[in-house]
Amino acid sequence: MPAFEKEVRQFIVDNFLFGENDERLGAEDSLLGKGLIDSTGILELVGFVQKTFEVKIEDEEIIPDNFDSIRKIAEFVQCKTGEAGGRSGENKSIRSPDEREMA
Repeated sequence: MPAFEKEVRQFIVDNFLFGENDERLGAEDSLLGKGLIDSTGILELVGFVQKTFEVKIEDEEIIPDNFDSIRKIAEFVQCKTGEAGGRSGENKSIRSPDEREMA
């Protein structure tokens, strides 16, 4: 499991599963669809990602494409940092959904 995924999973286990590591939660499972998080939970995830991985997240980046599963969050962080599994203080921008459609 890539480092970003591991850290995100641990945050979700600690904060939304109350320490119960549910192995049934797959990396691609919808956090919203499974009822694990709600809009407040998304804000907690955003705060965690910004602080832990030292990235700035714009309002338009807070979308299901970036925050609905452990894998999507890890991929988003990877894009923001430009690293495959480590951390970086650099803030790199990623494309918004509108920009992705044009590409």
